[in-house]
Amino acid sequence: MKRYAAMWSGGKDSALAVTRARARGLSVDTLLCFHDAATGRVRFHATRVELIRAQAAAIGADLRPIGTTWEGFDLALRAALGALAAEGFAGVVFGDIHLADVRAWYEKRVCGAGLEHVEPLWGERPAALLAEFVAGGGRAVITCCETAKLDAAWLGRVIDERFLTEVTGLPIDPCGENGEYHSFAFAGPLFGRPLRWRPGERRGENGFVQLDILGAP
Repeated sequence: MKRYAAMWSGGKDSALAVTRARARGLSVDTLLCFHDAATGRVRFHATRVELIRAQAAAIGADLRPIGTTWEGFDLALRAALGALAAEGFAGVVFGDIHLADVRAWYEKRVCGAGLEHVEPLWGERPAALLAEFVAGGGRAVITCCETAKLDAAWLGRVIDERFLTEVTGLPIDPCGENGEYHSFAFAGPLFGRPLRWRPGERRGENGFVQLDILGAP
């Protein structure tokens, strides 16, 4: 069977994309997670690499954590894609929804490496995707908000039925596709078991507020 990897941020869209890809029969057995080399956290999501490892274990997937700088990301990505192609992988799954420039940037590099670019969520209504995630048992916690777009009071909220109802009433993208918020997925059909976690410190900087997610003792 052809093997696929997934670009993995740890958030709800990554989880739903891999869930859909596997439901289509794709063997997604590897997660690529790029993180800031200095902090050991996924950019924007602010999730620690050790929590990403816990996700991969619960999913039953191999994790390839790749530490890099913002300036070095392009080179690191090309190297990771080249390694996948050399190992015989067929393609890479992404969780993009409607940002065409972002998709094009990644697609150029994925296809340039001789891999298939797979977008299971592309072009669908964000509200419907969020509803699908929640209805399927998916749960995630908000780890970052851009305060100009989403009030800091949403930080630490769990994405569930109540969240779905309330966020779809706001004048933002319900999935946070424009950077309104980022999340850490901890339960759902993709996971062999729910992940235990606890909230850590909150911090704010440059118009963003972030929540540190810690493993449960």
